[in-house]
Amino acid sequence: MNRTICMRLLLCGLMGAATHFSHAQDTLPYLNTGLPLNVRIDDLVSRMTLEEKISQMTHTSKGIPHLGIPDYNWWNECLHGVARSTEKVTVFPQPIGLAATFNPEELFKSAGMIADEGRAVYNASVKKGNTLQRYTGLTFWTPNVNIFRDPRWGRGHETYGEDPYLTSEMGIAMVKGLQGDDPRYLKVSACAKHFAVHSGPEPQRHTFNATASEHDLYETYLPAFYRLVKEAKVSGVMCAYNRFNGQPCCGSNLFLRKVLLHDWQFDGYVTSDCWAITDFLYGHKTHPDSISASADAVLHGTDLECGDVYRSLGKAVEAGLITEDQIDISLRKLLKIRFRLGMFDPPSQVPYANIPQSVLECRPHQEQALKIARQSMVLLKNDRNLLPLSHKYRKIALIGPNAYNETTQLGNYNGIPSNNVTLLEALQQEKGIEVVYDAVSDFTRLNKDADLEHLADRYKDVDLIIYAGGISPLLEGEEGDAGGAEGFIGGDRTTIQLPAVQTEVMKRLSRLNKPMVFVCMSGSAIACNWESENIPAIIQAWYGGQAAGMALADILFGRYNPSGKLPVTFYRSDADLPPFEDYSMSNRTYRYFKGDVLYPFGYGLSYTSFKYSKLQCPQEMQIGDSLTVSVEVKNTGKRTGEDVVQLYLSHKAIAPEAPICQLVRFQKVALQPGEQKTVVFKLSTHDLAYVDDCGNTNTAPGTVTVYAGNVCPSAPERFTSRILSSPVKLKGETKCFFY
Repeated sequence: MNRTICMRLLLCGLMGAATHFSHAQDTLPYLNTGLPLNVRIDDLVSRMTLEEKISQMTHTSKGIPHLGIPDYNWWNECLHGVARSTEKVTVFPQPIGLAATFNPEELFKSAGMIADEGRAVYNASVKKGNTLQRYTGLTFWTPNVNIFRDPRWGRGHETYGEDPYLTSEMGIAMVKGLQGDDPRYLKVSACAKHFAVHSGPEPQRHTFNATASEHDLYETYLPAFYRLVKEAKVSGVMCAYNRFNGQPCCGSNLFLRKVLLHDWQFDGYVTSDCWAITDFLYGHKTHPDSISASADAVLHGTDLECGDVYRSLGKAVEAGLITEDQIDISLRKLLKIRFRLGMFDPPSQVPYANIPQSVLECRPHQEQALKIARQSMVLLKNDRNLLPLSHKYRKIALIGPNAYNETTQLGNYNGIPSNNVTLLEALQQEKGIEVVYDAVSDFTRLNKDADLEHLADRYKDVDLIIYAGGISPLLEGEEGDAGGAEGFIGGDRTTIQLPAVQTEVMKRLSRLNKPMVFVCMSGSAIACNWESENIPAIIQAWYGGQAAGMALADILFGRYNPSGKLPVTFYRSDADLPPFEDYSMSNRTYRYFKGDVLYPFGYGLSYTSFKYSKLQCPQEMQIGDSLTVSVEVKNTGKRTGEDVVQLYLSHKAIAPEAPICQLVRFQKVALQPGEQKTVVFKLSTHDLAYVDDCGNTNTAPGTVTVYAGNVCPSAPERFTSRILSSPVKLKGETKCFFY
């Protein structure tokens, strides 16, 4: 190789990004953009020493200047906006709030904006030469499509809720929005996590062994991952910390070899969760040393380690535990991602390489953050039509720990925006409104100067009380990042009850007999039984992002008609929940829970009313045919509004092990007063299938019940009085599906 070529390649490595090497391309196939991708990757791999190969298999991958491989850090996050960047970025609602929109189209749009901002941050980092720094890269470990099976799990607010179908639809929208639609290049690389049976307990995640039946595995825990791999073409998958059936998930024969590689033919890369390979040694204690742990993880299909155990791979080769050719398999997958991100091509050929910093927090992104925050919020109660507020409420007492709390509304794995508007700040901007504010307590304890006995006396002259409470991502979240107060441990919750101090404050304020609104910010279901019985209006606001305060004000004063729906079941009591460590789906979520609930999955009120009618579907059909279902929905109120038309199936008449009901389609519709629309859903044979006790997916003869409405049909009757249903008889021979 001549000196000119070497100098050009060295410059590429030092700059952290490939530039146009016209002379080098004549000599080096891996820099020739006209060659097939696999040919380019094979050529680059052939030029690397074993030590250089191993150096590219951890999240901190130092550059190899003589080959033009730039410094790169794989670790980045963007659950609801570019996370933890030094740049100011747009922060959208936490994923559980995004799920409450039941609007994949708006999530897709938001994800595209997040990807633009991620590219802008990366492009700036390339110019600064700091691409080895964490949270600067283009490989985003998003989305989290674990099933939120238990409200006590602290990381549940990173997910899209308890339902596999809703989780799949929102996850697909997120992945497609992030990765873009260019046939050659990824805008950014998305990653489905945590594969696959992973949802707490957080304090035990490094040692915990999850178990689940074949039925629950294939009906609940795997479908979202399958659809992200097959339909969204997600480019990465992250394996989980815990074990499943005795094997660490990052060394699992079942998950990585059989399901992901063999059955699903996944062609992207697999990364470990951070320091999950270290857990092989000190947590699960399944391996005696780092040499055997590193070899076993790679052989099972964990291509990249977030951590440093893979530094022992060289010794593993020397010991005969793994060959260099086997290491090359993982290395090729990792290099493929980097090639698809354009890191070895001239910027002029990469459509995303010049996205400017001006996209960060640009006006359209801020407007989208407000729009989707509005759609995320769920009106749970509105007695006597207290909301929207009229102009007669001139003096408002704003009380509670989340009334003026910038940290809460930003959620976790968040970026920092320039403008983060709290509810207090939003109300202070309302014309003709006087706001009196006092937190009174934090989430679990009274403030030192709080006088609970005389609290009500201070607010005798107000017209309305808004209590903004709930919990915080500092209490529920990832192990090590959250927890510690009474009712919380290691990121998880020990109770689903609203902290008692908040209920007591509201009880004292209720003595005034003033109209009261309870705004609950949380990432999980809250058992607020007293509030549901005694406070006339309740809004579930989640962690709404930078525009949470503005969105709430728009809803409170009627500038936006609430349309959010619950993506999780709100239970009444801890006694309703099975043991947290039990991964069986029995008596969990709307699909299997048989008791009474506070608020059901799919529920959410509006300032207008909707009527469903004319559910139409055939009375019988042949297995193998598609099923067309239509239903009419009419806005029977006086305000423009949106509703989520939800379609459910029940296979209980065919298979006793099947859920009570299962969401299979939904569509958000906007209707003017008096307007009526016919919503049509088409279901394939696979959509009409159920999972049997052995984990097989079948469509079998018998009767399937179709339900349509705006809440799950397994809810108590007081919620489902307007649900429509129709039986459909399936005829023919059983049809099996494999995935």
